[in-house]
Amino acid sequence: MSGVKTSETLLGGFRTDTRIQLKRAYDPPSKSDGMRILVDRLWPRGLTKAKARIDLWPKEIAPSTELRKWFHREGEGADWKEFRRRYLIELKNHCDEIELLRNKAQQCPVTLVYSARNREQNHALILKGILERAV
Repeated sequence: MSGVKTSETLLGGFRTDTRIQLKRAYDPPSKSDGMRILVDRLWPRGLTKAKARIDLWPKEIAPSTELRKWFHREGEGADWKEFRRRYLIELKNHCDEIELLRNKAQQCPVTLVYSARNREQNHALILKGILERAV
């Protein structure tokens, strides 16, 4: 293999040794967070940079504005499976960013920080799943 990362290899098999956790941006930071990475396209409303303690903000890894608006417009009736499918397609165009985040997670504990209210259905969960997969 040439060593070139493709969307297929980056979105491929599972890893078991990652140290990735999720946390809402409005939850207080803690020492156990390790590197705090904001995975939203927009800065969390009403949150100061000092309180957020964000170490990295790769905006391009977040869902597109169009996808985010579609999902929020649908509200409670939003199709989670369809959102997930569309977001995974978008992520195939961001292999470099995925590789960067995966490398960070191999170096130290990482917390993906997001502002969504729904802790069970948000893009950070999808991204965490991808980052925990083997290259």
